[in-house]
Amino acid sequence: MHSRRFDINAPIGVISDTHGLLSEEAVELLGGCGLILHLGDVGAKAQDEAILERLEELAPLCAVRGNIDTAEWASSLPIRLDLVVNGWRLHLVHDLADFDEKTECDVVLHGHSHKPRHQWQGPRLLFNPGAAGKRRFRLPITLGKLWVDRRGLRGAILHLPDA
Repeated sequence: MHSRRFDINAPIGVISDTHGLLSEEAVELLGGCGLILHLGDVGAKAQDEAILERLEELAPLCAVRGNIDTAEWASSLPIRLDLVVNGWRLHLVHDLADFDEKTECDVVLHGHSHKPRHQWQGPRLLFNPGAAGKRRFRLPITLGKLWVDRRGLRGAILHLPDA
């Protein structure tokens, strides 16, 4: 499988589990990113594709399909996606259970659990931006930013107000 390659001089915006809702606060926080990644569960309705269209207005966009992305438009989204950004290998998948440990990558970006995560497992970063849609399971509403450059991999979880 070939990886898409990007050279950027700005943070990567990482968002997941919008479930049909993209808040203006999320759009504001993603402004200025050099690349935006949506890690699945965009939404189950036909009109939810507009979320990806709006994100693509902000920066180049890469997205994977989540378990609720069942509308016809979502069939073109891959289950997994490999990217190389500034020389760093990124692997995108909605559900971490679908990640193959043999995959060579520096960071696994995943969603699904709605639980923000920034955790190193050996040399690999596991990064989940949490859920940016409506509050569920009493978890915070969040998205993430990732910096990938010569200084290394660094991430941040950003909290959004309740929708």
